[in-house]
Amino acid sequence: MKAEDQEAFREYVVARKAALLRTAYLLSGDWHRAEDVVSTAVLKLYGSWRKAREVEHLDAYVRRIVVRVWLDENRRPWRREHPTDVLPEATAGLPTDPADHRTDLRRLLAQMPARQRAVLVLRFYDDLSVEQTAGVLGCSEGAVKTLTSRALDSIRRLLPAGVTTRTEYEEAP
Repeated sequence: MKAEDQEAFREYVVARKAALLRTAYLLSGDWHRAEDVVSTAVLKLYGSWRKAREVEHLDAYVRRIVVRVWLDENRRPWRREHPTDVLPEATAGLPTDPADHRTDLRRLLAQMPARQRAVLVLRFYDDLSVEQTAGVLGCSEGAVKTLTSRALDSIRRLLPAGVTTRTEYEEAP
């Protein structure tokens, strides 16, 4: 790769790394895993940098790489096992601290299938349109709408009993 291409690549990665890490973190729920996903995505981007520079929407192109790397990682069987020495304690009641709400959101996302989780992150966190989300995931707009609907239904089912709205959740004891 030419020196000017390397410099352009380096500038792009430095400028966008934080946003890519946030997206990967919301997908994976683990900062270490998010760093691994972004590292792999950046490596793939480096290999195709000449082609990538010609793409009209570079951020969308790179976000697509991140999502696909994450989806590929989820397909690996060793990711399904989570050995532990201590069983987690059951929580009593709903959180009152806003930081606990974020933790609960991550727990809800962690219980969802990978593609539903990806759709929620892309649509509601990254604020992508249905068309853009379909482009990132490589599926139809109808599939994005279906996945979004199913994902929101899943979240509703996973919320504590009696909580139907965000306001009720925040006001619950």
